[in-house]
Amino acid sequence: MDISVVIPLYNEEESLPELCAWIKRVMDEHQFTYEIIMVDDGSKDKSWQVIQSLKAENEHVTGVRFRRNYGKSAALNVGFAAAQGDVVITMDADLQDSPDEIPELYDRIKNQGADLVSGWKKKRYDPLTKTIPTKLFNSVTRSMSGIDNLHDFNCGLKAYKKDVVKSIEVYGEMHRYIPVLAKWAGFSNIQEQVVQHFPRKYGTTKFGPGRFVKGFLDLMSIFFVGKFAKRPMHFFGPLGVISFLIGIFITIYLIIEKLMSIANGTAYRNVTDQPLFYLSLVAILIGSQLFLTGFIAELVSRNGTDRNKYHIDQVI
Repeated sequence: MDISVVIPLYNEEESLPELCAWIKRVMDEHQFTYEIIMVDDGSKDKSWQVIQSLKAENEHVTGVRFRRNYGKSAALNVGFAAAQGDVVITMDADLQDSPDEIPELYDRIKNQGADLVSGWKKKRYDPLTKTIPTKLFNSVTRSMSGIDNLHDFNCGLKAYKKDVVKSIEVYGEMHRYIPVLAKWAGFSNIQEQVVQHFPRKYGTTKFGPGRFVKGFLDLMSIFFVGKFAKRPMHFFGPLGVISFLIGIFITIYLIIEKLMSIANGTAYRNVTDQPLFYLSLVAILIGSQLFLTGFIAELVSRNGTDRNKYHIDQVI
């Protein structure tokens, strides 16, 4: 199979028939073998009934329905697991992404050697309350991930080599950072393509302001897990040692200061009467806790079921 189109959706009954017909037209024009995987993320409207009718009309349509709303990341993860095409295309169901982009995306993956091609909505039709935070997140993600050539990490329109989607796990709000997950999995040829962005035709956006907080927390999780999942002591250990040594040095300084005052016959304060002494105790305790956290995390990591799970590119 040439292409799998994965479409996560939530309450998009009006747009699904038009989107499916649009995809079918593009696929037939270019003679692609394909499947359309629609993942209904617990819709409250008639989206599932529409998917059932589309399935009856087009054998290339596959529907997956969640019992409740889990989020876009969960829908993508299930869609990736079901995908069989050599190239996997993801797009939103709101008709703001154009299926006419699919042939070029397919060519860049299949014939030009890209592992992942992310869309860039250079001209957007979203309100400022959405575009300004998005630009901020993209800037932070570029600097932290080292993927300097992407302008829009969160664009729903992306193309993947099949190996990519089978090698990553998407959860939480991590659909925003799939290029980062792909990079951590060893796929370095990550490219960008300017794509069209259309105004929303039906319904309203399903994402509120809370998604930015969740997205930031997931960004922190990605970089911690990506760098230190196999060696957590390398993160907690140095912090613990530094904090512990700071506490020890402060304590030694206070003791030496008191001894010198006694030797010189000058007035002095008891070590336990000084605020620095309690700061040193706090630093020693925090350092010990960080070191023990790293030690315990190391034990958990070494005994985890995926402790020796590595992504192998090829065996000959």
